[in-house]
Amino acid sequence: MDWDIVSQSLPDFADGLRVSLTLLAISLASGLVFSLPLAIARVSRRRWLSLPVRAFTYVLRGTPLLVQLFIVYYGFAQFEGLRSSVLWPLLREAWFCAWLAFALNTTAYTTEIFAGALRATPQGEVEAARAYGLSGWRLYARILLPSALRRALPQYGNEVVGLLHATAIVSTVTLVDVTRVARDVYANHLLPVEAFGTAAVIYFSLTFTLVGVFRLLEWRFLRHLRTERRPAAARLQPQAH
Repeated sequence: MDWDIVSQSLPDFADGLRVSLTLLAISLASGLVFSLPLAIARVSRRRWLSLPVRAFTYVLRGTPLLVQLFIVYYGFAQFEGLRSSVLWPLLREAWFCAWLAFALNTTAYTTEIFAGALRATPQGEVEAARAYGLSGWRLYARILLPSALRRALPQYGNEVVGLLHATAIVSTVTLVDVTRVARDVYANHLLPVEAFGTAAVIYFSLTFTLVGVFRLLEWRFLRHLRTERRPAAARLQPQAH
């Protein structure tokens, strides 16, 4: 290991880390905002609401994120109408294209996660809320969504970690992230262990931190599920006579 090369590259890796985390944060924030109303539409009994959302999530989850990124960054430029539209100043920017592809992708996955959590809401909670006079948007805002968001924490944590790992592909559209810095270090010094090993340590540290954060959130907000399971498990224990 050439530690001198590693130490010299750390400022570049820090800049790449800033790019990766910024893209992750704005994509996740956008995905949360977009997915909540889409999840409600996804579980709606009105087919004209649920079917378009189902088609959207099916297509986005059925194609690789790298392909979606290439379509947004390279494909949209092939349409003359887009090049002459007011959107072109945005669509020709790598940052906007990366955000758009990542935001749409995580929106599709998060929509299905939240929709599944909404479907798993115990019927007793719904009936109790309706007994108190809650219905429509008040029922969703006060009962269904808070309950579903808590149950969705484990699956959503996996989505966040997966999206973090996926940020490694943004170097293909000229953004200088952690992976791009590692490739540059390797190209300049021909030291793969130092270059990609440093990137691996950075990604592992971020993953470990995110997993820890979601474990704490699950411990805090899913505590009632543990207390519900404990009596059932206790009933299985043989009693002393």
